[in-house]
Amino acid sequence: MSDSQLWQESGIENQVIFDSEYDHYLLLKAGWEGDQRIYYPVFHFDIKDGKIWIQENTTDVEIDKNLEEVGISKKEIVVGFHHPSMRESSDFAVA
Repeated sequence: MSDSQLWQESGIENQVIFDSEYDHYLLLKAGWEGDQRIYYPVFHFDIKDGKIWIQENTTDVEIDKNLEEVGISKKEIVVGFHHPSMRESSDFAVA
């Protein structure tokens, strides 16, 4: 049984949210597991000023490497969940 099947069987669903007008893209987990409310972003990306902003990534998937593999340079990727001062010392775009 896949992870997504387990989530759906337990009353939690994946919600894919695309706002192509303002370039916001999210994958959320939402629902109930017993008495506990589950609601959190799995992925959240924005496109701002021609750069891809990784706002959240709660998985072990290295999205930045996947983007590079399809031809997007590090200078076109902003790791938005890192503090701006941390971004200055990385190979990725600052903003």
